[in-house]
Amino acid sequence: MSDLRLTEPVEESLNEAQRDLREALAFAARSEKPYISKHIADILLKIDTLLDISKVIKQVEESSS
Repeated sequence: MSDLRLTEPVEESLNEAQRDLREALAFAARSEKPYISKHIADILLKIDTLLDISKVIKQVEESSS
């Protein structure tokens, strides 16, 4: 199951992407149509879910070894 876990560089890149997307969402909320903000928020949710499931996989692997 270790092949399902994110590597450190990928995890760091996703965290950076989250920071950038949060900033974009803040700007979009003030100046764009609502559907733009909705789609940025959807992308943020997908990244967050991916990071969370990676943590769960890591915990499962550590508890089974």
